Amino acid sequence: MTYALIGCCCLIFLIGPASGFLPSYGTGQALEQARSAYFDRWGVVPRALLSGAARELPAPLTALFLHGNWLHLLGNLIFLHVFGGLVEQRMGPVRFVLFYLSAGYVAMSCYAVAHPASGETLVGASGAISAVLGAFLRLHPHTRVTSVFPFLFFLPLRFPAWVVLLFWLTVQWLAARQDGDGPGVAYLAHVVGFTLGFLYAWLHCRRARVTGPTPASEGETEP
Repeated sequence: MTYALIGCCCLIFLIGPASGFLPSYGTGQALEQARSAYFDRWGVVPRALLSGAARELPAPLTALFLHGNWLHLLGNLIFLHVFGGLVEQRMGPVRFVLFYLSAGYVAMSCYAVAHPASGETLVGASGAISAVLGAFLRLHPHTRVTSVFPFLFFLPLRFPAWVVLLFWLTVQWLAARQDGDGPGVAYLAHVVGFTLGFLYAWLHCRRARVTGPTPASEGETEP
């Protein structure tokens, strides 16, 4: 299911106006208008979602499969590829996809509730993927992940997952507290999704056991 979710996100991006692949959307200003209308129709607009209109209720679900540009798409899918497989193995494919969709829906809805007057459109899988990261922290805290940090001169270094994920969560939480949310950057949705994922894994999944002499024996993963 991890690969199926990645494939769906890629396919929907390619046939949408953000990819620029289909000439039917036009070019220049026409393409921008098509892109804006597309996201308004299928993405989450907090003000519209909280209006109570029935047509807006599926928006947090459909928005999970939309991305604003290539960088947005690739950034999200790298995280899903790196962390999703091991979480899916622990949950099973059906429970994993239900967990992914439900957590993403709730994360986006919480963002809308926190920003009820916002007319900006929210799209992207980051709320659901953040839930996968939270579950990964609970299930595989000692799995080593190859990561790069700007303050370490972007050197690829291996750290236990709990170091990488708690650092990531701290950055998201600080950004949300500073009200740094803007178009396409829903830090609060990241924090909510991560928290939901961790709590779900804590309550419903057993943490993986380390059988070897070192934490690395639990498994290794790289972006």
